[in-house]
Amino acid sequence: MVVSADGVPSGAEPPGWRAMRRRVLACLAALALTPVLAASRAPRTAEGAGEAAESAFDEVYRGRRIRGVLLPAPGCGADGRAWQVTVDGRPLHLMRRSDGSWLSMVNHYCSYRTLLEVTRAAVDELGPGQRLRDLAPGLLGGSHLHMGERHGVRA
Repeated sequence: MVVSADGVPSGAEPPGWRAMRRRVLACLAALALTPVLAASRAPRTAEGAGEAAESAFDEVYRGRRIRGVLLPAPGCGADGRAWQVTVDGRPLHLMRRSDGSWLSMVNHYCSYRTLLEVTRAAVDELGPGQRLRDLAPGLLGGSHLHMGERHGVRA
């Protein structure tokens, strides 16, 4: 047997190398399997992820009946569906922000992650004895404001 200058026999591994080699091989195997595992899961789009987080609700919150359902609405969104949210049977008008959060007409300064959160916040803002007002006829009835119209544009 030939001994090197530091006292370790030549041709032999230093202590602990076998365990370190196993760890490195385990990490490499995990890295190789990650794309396979990711491909086996169902793909989630950004739009689909937001819709999956939202679910219909119907409950009494602070003495108010709040309800949210997803209804077919031709011309609304890519999938032709829109949320209808009511407080005590009156519609709560909502707006979806680009980051996926929601605003209500009751308090349009704060945004909330889910429809249920924004509806509860609207009830909190209304306070006892106050009801949602009906908008002027035709204001939001079936069409969006300033969409497709030529306001101030000359041809």
